[in-house]
Amino acid sequence: MKTNVPRARLNVFLEPHHATQLRELAVLKRVSQSSIVSTALSAFLSFDDANRRDATYLKRLDRLASQFERLERDQTILIESLALFIRYELSVSASIPDNQQEGVRAQGKARFEKFIEQLGRHLQRGGSLVKDLHESLSPSTPFEPLNGNQASLLHQESLT
Repeated sequence: MKTNVPRARLNVFLEPHHATQLRELAVLKRVSQSSIVSTALSAFLSFDDANRRDATYLKRLDRLASQFERLERDQTILIESLALFIRYELSVSASIPDNQQEGVRAQGKARFEKFIEQLGRHLQRGGSLVKDLHESLSPSTPFEPLNGNQASLLHQESLT
């Protein structure tokens, strides 16, 4: 490692096995022992930077974990709501005669399209049944809803 910056000369004492390892590594890497020691010392002294970086990563991981927990909570509410709705609908729906099936399917399709439109408008306004349920079940825990972009993407996905 050649440099024009003046360097300080130090006399250090190393354990014999460390000195052997340093010498072997210098030969293997074809660099000076001083450059290896300098690099190792720089890494050791920049330990605080690594700690700050680790703290940043931990903060990001904590944020991701809480987002994942919210997703899991919302998914559980969605699954349970859907299961209850299906159970109720199947228990109260009467059988449809064969000659009325086509008309009922057309009416069902029209109702579903209207439902999707209402859902899209509701999400774009920021309304949330999940939020309402969450606040009624757990008023002490704040609810973090989807932002506008997430709601728009969800609406677009529901149309395809």
